[in-house]
Amino acid sequence: MSSAADTAPLLQFPCDFPIKAMGMDTDEFAAQVVMIIRRHAPDLREGAITQRPSGKGRYVSVTVTIQAQSQAQLDAIYRDLTACPAVLMAL
Repeated sequence: MSSAADTAPLLQFPCDFPIKAMGMDTDEFAAQVVMIIRRHAPDLREGAITQRPSGKGRYVSVTVTIQAQSQAQLDAIYRDLTACPAVLMAL
């Protein structure tokens, strides 16, 4: 027997959702990530984008917090991020 809780979505939309992408620390990487995410979430808030270099400075992680509207929106963002050759990992 399944209950309503078994089929409840993991997220309640809309919600703030951080998307993290990691790649080589180049001048273009953060801009590429933001451009991809803006295709699906054009209204980024001030302070929505943060960057953190790796310990040796070779890689960088870019986190963009969006107001997610649906699981389909998140799926499309991750699909586009992982299709980008500059993105080594997306979380």
